[in-house]
Amino acid sequence: MIMERTYLEHAKKILVLGLPLAGSQIAQFSVHMTDVIMMGWYGLDELAALVLASGFWFVLFILMAGFAFAVVPLVATAAGKGDSTTIRRATRMAIWLSLLAAVLIYPIFGYSDDILMALGQQPHIAAQARPYLAVAGFEMAPALIVAVFRSYFSALERTRVVLFVVIGAVMLNAGLNYMFIFGNLGAPELGVLGSAIASLIVHTVMMIVLALYAAKATPENDLFRNPLKPDWAMFATVFRMGVPIGITSLAEVGLFNAAALMMGWIGTATLAAHGIVLQLTAIAFMTQIGLSQAGTIRVGNAMGREDEADLRKGALVVVVLSAVMAAISSALFLLFPDFLIGLFIAPDEPARDQVLAIGGMLIVIAAALQFSDGGQVVALSLLRGLHDTAVPMWLAALSYWGLGMPAAYIFGFVLDWGATGVWMGFVFGLTTAWWTMSYRFWRNKSHISGGRRG
Repeated sequence: MIMERTYLEHAKKILVLGLPLAGSQIAQFSVHMTDVIMMGWYGLDELAALVLASGFWFVLFILMAGFAFAVVPLVATAAGKGDSTTIRRATRMAIWLSLLAAVLIYPIFGYSDDILMALGQQPHIAAQARPYLAVAGFEMAPALIVAVFRSYFSALERTRVVLFVVIGAVMLNAGLNYMFIFGNLGAPELGVLGSAIASLIVHTVMMIVLALYAAKATPENDLFRNPLKPDWAMFATVFRMGVPIGITSLAEVGLFNAAALMMGWIGTATLAAHGIVLQLTAIAFMTQIGLSQAGTIRVGNAMGREDEADLRKGALVVVVLSAVMAAISSALFLLFPDFLIGLFIAPDEPARDQVLAIGGMLIVIAAALQFSDGGQVVALSLLRGLHDTAVPMWLAALSYWGLGMPAAYIFGFVLDWGATGVWMGFVFGLTTAWWTMSYRFWRNKSHISGGRRG
């Protein structure tokens, strides 16, 4: 007999699950944010190079991480059924696919400066980005495997270990940046290259720690039994789910990184301001990702139990909590813009006032963006919990690139609204994604899930 939960019980369960997930997302992003802050203290040109280089790396990462993200709904549904065999098979094949992806894309990093210059970036900025990416290419494999383990533990609702490991990674990254960027504690002063070395070390350590914990804490899943044994049926399942997830994530991330290229056309100060406001927006977005992942897990678990009434209530609670989080972050952006932006710029930076002025305009639009950005990622994640990934991929591509990117270009350059116009294009694209994917979930949830009606 299935016991039906109240909305309050759903809220408590989602917060217990979602807040550590949000914390781990913020902490994970803080690894990169630490790079941006410390590079901003080092120099404006170096900061611009890091914004471009890290964006280049992340575009490739997020595309390949679709296989890791597919682990969440697959394992959550299997956990709802008590199926440890499927849990092991899905996680192992996700690791296989992640390693294969890392090997296949590595040659791209050797041509990074040529690619960036072909996209209209300044040669001296692209030249500084290349050594970063040459090292960061080796970081891809451990970073993708870390993403698999994070998805595995999240789907099993073991969120605290992920949070603790990522917090440790933030502290380790800050210390290594202090050494290798600035040349402290006997290390050479390497600037942008030093940041890449620090990130490579951090992700490798995280991978080892999470693998050891998985073996020790979840022996019932026997995760590393026959690690080289192929499982082609599950390989195909993870591939079919992971490719649309990766493309969907790429569509959104690519939108913001294409905007960074547009900002580079305007000038270094505009690119730096864009990068800073994007960091602030991304921090707020991490809380939304945490809640949305909780939604994926709860929906996937309810799907495994074939409990459509529980699925519906849990989804509604996630949507409401997302709106509350968006309101909080929006208020902070509007109340403390100069303080937040100023954290990323050295006090003696000659272009500080210019960056603050540009960033001050962008952060107002970023405040409005919080609702549509949070709404669309929650709707997307709820659909993902139902293993519905193909149609959302097309909705995302149309919203972000068919509508959002043309709008950003028209507002920014045809109408000559500059950086603010580009960000207004974001709002248009993300709002379209929010409405269309929300409509699909609430209209089709019973049909897609195959669950019983409550």
